[in-house]
Amino acid sequence: MLPMRKLLMALILLLGLVYLFTRLAEIENILETLRRGTLRFLILALFAQAAWLVNAAASLRIIYRNLGIEERLRDLLLIIAAANFVNIVTPSAGVGGMAIFISEARRKRYTAAQATVASALYVFFDYIGFLCVLAFGILVLFRRDKLTTTDLVASVLMCALALLLGLALYLGMRSEQALCFLLTRAVRFLNRLVRPFRGKRHPIWIPEQRAENFAHDIAAGLKGLKAQPRNLIWPLLLALSSKALLITVLFLVFLAFQVPISAGTLIAGFSIAFLFMIISPTPAGVGVVEGVLTLTLTSFYIPLHDSTVVAVAYRGITFWLPLLFGMLAFRWLNRRRKPDAQEWDNAN
Repeated sequence: MLPMRKLLMALILLLGLVYLFTRLAEIENILETLRRGTLRFLILALFAQAAWLVNAAASLRIIYRNLGIEERLRDLLLIIAAANFVNIVTPSAGVGGMAIFISEARRKRYTAAQATVASALYVFFDYIGFLCVLAFGILVLFRRDKLTTTDLVASVLMCALALLLGLALYLGMRSEQALCFLLTRAVRFLNRLVRPFRGKRHPIWIPEQRAENFAHDIAAGLKGLKAQPRNLIWPLLLALSSKALLITVLFLVFLAFQVPISAGTLIAGFSIAFLFMIISPTPAGVGVVEGVLTLTLTSFYIPLHDSTVVAVAYRGITFWLPLLFGMLAFRWLNRRRKPDAQEWDNAN
């Protein structure tokens, strides 16, 4: 098992290096752009971005505690960064990042279902926090007659995602049987879908019993939250503060390049950029957010050159730096996991 794990980790790191190598020109453009900015504002933007990452880890730590799990802030910071890195370099629709959380759960001897619940709650609160900001952004676009059909459709999809995730979590709190029914139906569908590729010897990919156990663990974790709903106030507040920190990063980038900005334009620009980071066919909106943010700022009569500079610098700080840190975090978690995995194998 260990050699296969090492091979998988090496493959992911290789994919990360290939990803960076194929985008060297873009990285060089970002570095050249950042060199032209005012240093003190760019340093403050870096601190705000670092505070955002710590904020995310603190939110997840509170959620873990509500599920009866104790995790150190430093460990969760590394896990979040590594999961973000894996989600970007592997086309896995978020499954690769979730595997990081599940792997750490096994290493720390708590269930994969608990890690899944914690991740789902974190994403849900993050969506709710963003929807609060998006409402103001859409209002600004509407009042200035800049709201496009694309923006409106993406906003509706964003609301639908948050609603579906919220309904799934609510269902898990209310009825273990209903959740079990849905998961087993989903497993049956997946097994039927992959059966032609697995052959007659191994026709079942995921046993239904595993889905039932998973539903039981998820429902148990969510019922603990149901007993103390006040404990969820802090993750919601931290989700709101995380958006405030990202807006601060964008504001400091405007200051760094001496581009005048109003509060309405700032919130609208951030809202559309973050919206298309989520509702995008590419991981983390690569190649999409930069263009959308530039177009949005240009529509508010900011010169094209200034809009492009701000968009490139903002993505350099909020996307590329966390990606590089995530690669280091992934490598660190992999190295740290080796002795624990050996102890686990020896114990069994």
